[in-house]
Amino acid sequence: MRFLFLLFVTIPILEMWVLIEVGAMIGALRTILLVFLTAAIGLVLLRQQGFSTLLRVNEKVAHGELPATEILEGVALAVGGALLLTPGFITDAFGFACLIPFTRRWMISGLLKRGLFVASGSSGFSAHHHHSSSRGSDELGANRDHSSSTIDGEYRRED
Repeated sequence: MRFLFLLFVTIPILEMWVLIEVGAMIGALRTILLVFLTAAIGLVLLRQQGFSTLLRVNEKVAHGELPATEILEGVALAVGGALLLTPGFITDAFGFACLIPFTRRWMISGLLKRGLFVASGSSGFSAHHHHSSSRGSDELGANRDHSSSTIDGEYRRED
């Protein structure tokens, strides 16, 4: 929780500093136009990547597969879009990283490797919370057998 507080305090301060420095180098109006340009490019990229991800979700669902990776990519796209709409160049850099397919997939695989999400079978995942860095690799899901996935739900037929 302290990390998030520190993040929400330091990022805006760093953004202001960078905006002031860039404004001093290229002028205030050009800096503002550059902020709008990055937001516009980000929205175009978000729309394109969002449609691409949605098509892959529909494809997997049509084949009876769980679109787990696509769900994580959708979350990354939403975070990236929000960061790009936030004025500033630091958040824009992270936002673009979430929107570019190569870096987005690299970040998602990093989350999976760290055990923040645990892959279950070939197409599923589950959230995994850990509060201690002293847990073993088995506890983080690295040595678990995920050969079968169980989907729990309710079914009610209404005619």
